[in-house]
Amino acid sequence: MITPVMKSYIYMISSSILLLACQQDTKKIKTVYKFPKSLKEVSGITYSNDTKTLWTLEDSGNANKIYGLDSRGKISKEITISGTKNVDWEDLTKDKEGNLYIGDFGNNNNDRKDLCIYKLSKDKLSREHFKPEYTVKFYYPEQKNFPPSKNDLLYDVESFFEYKNNFYLFTKNRSKNFDGTTYLYRVPNKEGNFKAKLLGSFKAGKTFDTAAITSADISPNDSKVALLSHTRVFIFENFKADNFLSGKVKIFSLGHNSQKESIIFKDENSLLIADEKDKNTGGYLYSLDLREAKLESQP
Repeated sequence: MITPVMKSYIYMISSSILLLACQQDTKKIKTVYKFPKSLKEVSGITYSNDTKTLWTLEDSGNANKIYGLDSRGKISKEITISGTKNVDWEDLTKDKEGNLYIGDFGNNNNDRKDLCIYKLSKDKLSREHFKPEYTVKFYYPEQKNFPPSKNDLLYDVESFFEYKNNFYLFTKNRSKNFDGTTYLYRVPNKEGNFKAKLLGSFKAGKTFDTAAITSADISPNDSKVALLSHTRVFIFENFKADNFLSGKVKIFSLGHNSQKESIIFKDENSLLIADEKDKNTGGYLYSLDLREAKLESQP
């Protein structure tokens, strides 16, 4: 015989299972593997198809090295980038030929005058150490003060990719009156010191976790651009020329909040995402299928 107390207990268990199922349904981000304990501050990733290697690096305060990981997440390669200092390496990308690029442009305090990008030749990635092929230096012509006022902390960058011999950088807003705006800049992919060209802007949201942009990538066929925040992925399509932020945007909820720092396209519909280890959270590589992700409205 089922007593009223038993009925109440069964109801509570059933409700909990239903709630858990709903939560799992909205959480479409899936764990691929955990990063090695030695890599606590993964800030950028990219993938070499020919060697099936996931390349990664760490940010400010860590070694001037990149690391190659195998399909199980084990470090298979460790390369020292000679003649460089990891001031604040914030992202890693590649070109169509497979050359890698390190973005040393982290600028939390908006006071740096040594922003740069290092080119790493594909042909040297089997070595244990080598110097960059060349260095691309750049600056933002709109920035007049180093640092600017707290209301104009607009010049931190953690996101970039290479497209048709140019780099495209997306700013991370750190202003006191945060409004979620990210700016898109273009810098030539060649040795020299360049004025970054402002191309456009986008308001990603109202809170830091949902709208502070931490990584970016362009899809293999160049039809989509992905931006990452701690809790969302923004996908831009049908953009005009290289003003990617002019495109139609779809916003996907990850159902998951952590210090996400890296995003790359695995193919046209799936992404790989990495987060930094922070106390009891993070330190993983995840996958996201855009066909399964929860679609949100525009910000």
